[in-house]
Amino acid sequence: MNALLTSADYMQRFLALHPKLIDLKLERTLNLLEKLGCPHKSLPPVIHVAGTNGKGSTIAFMRAMLEAAGKKVHVYTSPHLVDFNERIRLAGQLVHEDQLIDAFKRCEAVNNGAPITVFEMTTVAAFLLFSEVPADILLLEVGLGGRYDATNVIETPLASVITPVSIDHREYLGDTIDKITYEKAGILKRNVQAIIATQSEDVRQLIENESARIGSPLVIADQDYTCFEEHGRLIYQDAHGLLDLPLPKLFGRHQYNNAATAIAALRTCFGPDFPVPAIEAGLTKVEWPARMQRLNQGNLVKTAPKGAEIWLDGGHNAAGGKALADSVGELEEKLSKPLILIVGMLAHKETEAFLRSFSGLAQELYAIDIPEHSNCRPATEIAQIARKSGLNSAVVGDINDVLHFLSARSWVNAPRIIICGSLYLAGEVLKINQKK
Repeated sequence: MNALLTSADYMQRFLALHPKLIDLKLERTLNLLEKLGCPHKSLPPVIHVAGTNGKGSTIAFMRAMLEAAGKKVHVYTSPHLVDFNERIRLAGQLVHEDQLIDAFKRCEAVNNGAPITVFEMTTVAAFLLFSEVPADILLLEVGLGGRYDATNVIETPLASVITPVSIDHREYLGDTIDKITYEKAGILKRNVQAIIATQSEDVRQLIENESARIGSPLVIADQDYTCFEEHGRLIYQDAHGLLDLPLPKLFGRHQYNNAATAIAALRTCFGPDFPVPAIEAGLTKVEWPARMQRLNQGNLVKTAPKGAEIWLDGGHNAAGGKALADSVGELEEKLSKPLILIVGMLAHKETEAFLRSFSGLAQELYAIDIPEHSNCRPATEIAQIARKSGLNSAVVGDINDVLHFLSARSWVNAPRIIICGSLYLAGEVLKINQKK
């Protein structure tokens, strides 16, 4: 019977094992790993990445650079956009369905019905696969927080990375920046080098205090390494010298900092001799969907007004909203177009904080529900919040309805359409756009 199950079927079965979707503890993960022979102790060297924003982009830069240097790279990220297998890369390749099913089947059998969350079960399955497929390095992204996240069972990573920390997931991590930073800094380990991306002053000081307590040496952005744009180039500098590099392929000035964090991490782990051509190739070849991703073809592009730009971004908190607004500002500087926002968000996200950055920038906002998601904030509620932020907003059905509505209008200057507010919305948009 089990042989007929798909990976999605196993995921549904895992949901019944724990009353909560998220329950931040390490004991269940460690217990299952021990029953499986401790695969987390048989992994290639690990770079562990926590933070609020930029984790996925920083890992994408590192993967592209490492692979350009000829390394075989395992990757674990979350959430996925379209298919779960996006979360697990084995030596450069997305995990195959049969591999995933086999790992899920073994984990379920050994777990034997014990309480465990879906993320904990899938993380253990990923560790099992990572331990069985040879690779040079594992890039491991924290799921939520850090201190009690299922990925934090790695005792001695090669390095820890903390990307920008800001307010998010208050219901799990705490309602102050101090509490959230404490959780993120939980990935720091004694005598393990940590690379700290650009942070606010209070966050940086909190991380420094925790590192001093733990005994984790730090490499700190704007202190131990810097980066800036000059004449269309990315200039990176650290104690080992200056690199004159191409600008990153990923759009937005915030990606300069993500790229610099990736470079700092690799030069910390592998020394200043990490090949510069591999860094250059990584910057220009990196791929990371739904982070200011331009949709150039597909169903939605055909439905949109002729000549319109469609961009997709998964940012969903105040910092993500500011980064997105800054990126839109960059586009506006190059070519001015009417800005239309199509927004869908989850119920627990701080919608007003996300939308605040678009006041005076967006001409119109259309709120939509996230398809196939029961925990989305109602579109009518998003529109009301947007109006309070000074945005001209309305509700016009789903994504296709909005684009048809916009296409029926006459445009002197075709609009720039930004679809944003949630990675879950981004995933559904990619499905709709690619559907035949």
